[in-house]
Amino acid sequence: MFYICSMLSYTEENYLKALLKLSFQNEDKPEAGTNEMAAYLGVKPATATDMLKKLKEKELVTYKKYGKILLTETGKQNGIAILRKHRLWETFLYEKLDFSWDEVHEVAEQLEHIQSAKLVDKLEEFLNFPEFDPHGDPIPKANGEIPTIDKVLLSELKENELCKVVAVKDTSTLFLQYLEKLRITIGTPIKVLERIDFDGSLSIQIAGEEARNVSMKFAESLFVKR
Repeated sequence: MFYICSMLSYTEENYLKALLKLSFQNEDKPEAGTNEMAAYLGVKPATATDMLKKLKEKELVTYKKYGKILLTETGKQNGIAILRKHRLWETFLYEKLDFSWDEVHEVAEQLEHIQSAKLVDKLEEFLNFPEFDPHGDPIPKANGEIPTIDKVLLSELKENELCKVVAVKDTSTLFLQYLEKLRITIGTPIKVLERIDFDGSLSIQIAGEEARNVSMKFAESLFVKR
């Protein structure tokens, strides 16, 4: 089990989780800029700077004014622990309380700040140790290990390729509701019938049903496995 700092405010935890998720998005350069961080959290750069100073004092990030932000090992461990709680709660809400996948995030945002490690471990056991949440995102294990899965964007597939949906890149409410309308969820089979060169859109077959055209934006928002 890794070291977790229990003396963090909700806001500090949110910043650590955000920095961790940004590092996942930019695997080749795991650091983030202040403006990028502020935009991700929807706050002003000055607000982000003030919080980063506090996190630096607690040795959770390395940060210089106008420079890049990088999680320290302790900061990363704390971020992983928060992310683990968030995704376990999302899974619980979705599987056991029948919340839709576009509803679980906001509620999990509140539940993720519960500090009881025993409760989180019991929750994981109750859910039979899930590896991925309702959106297909990996759930960190108690030791910090993060499951992986081979995946590509739907936009990368060629004509006549078959695949299944494994994760959602765009987890906005509007996109998740649109997927639900199309009856697309994790595990749904898709076949690419045609690529439209003019605008990058695709003609796809969803679960063996009739063809449907989807935009390039749609295809770049869905992770699949060949």
